[in-house]
This record gives sequence, C-alpha cells and structure tokens, in this order.
Amino acid sequence: MAEQQFQLTADVSTADPAAIGPLLRQLVAGSITETADGFHVEAAMTGPAARDLNRSLLSALRRAERRTRLRAEWTAGGMTERFFDYVPKGTRPALPRPLP
Repeated sequence: MAEQQFQLTADVSTADPAAIGPLLRQLVAGSITETADGFHVEAAMTGPAARDLNRSLLSALRRAERRTRLRAEWTAGGMTERFFDYVPKGTRPALPRPLP
C-alpha cells in the first residue's frame, strides 16, 4: 500500500503530562500546545492509512502512560477520518483550508 501524507489535528488527554510531553515531541513533528487536560497537536505524518498511524501513535503514548486518551482527525486525499482512541468515529469530506 502506498504511503500518504496526513494532516493530524488531535487532542491528547493524560493523567501524566510530564511523561507524555517529551514522548509526543519525539513522535510528532508539528505544533504541540499544552492544554488543561494534556496537549493539542497539529502536525503532518506519513503512513499507509489513518487507522495505522492512529494506532501506532496511541500505542506509543499508552506505553508511557496507560490512561492517555486520543481524539484525532486525520486528513488526506480530500477526506477526514475521526478517531476516539482506537475506535473510528466516521469519515467526512475535508473542509477547505483557509489561505495564509
């Protein structure tokens, strides 16, 4: 299966931000903002499918802190796939990005 470039927008909630923060910065090259519950992430990642990328990201985060939750939207090819933890929550056409 061919690799695709995905835009990730995600909220990571965790019981231990000190453990997740440095790991998240290693795994994701993009904007990581601290929030009251954890982190907000906007980044680009390459992989075969949104489900595979979502699973590998959440699995890595849960190895560091078991009580980590991930709400993510992966966008590629004009479609956005939403996930809550490992569970797909739907697919919709991607919203057009505003011009800078």
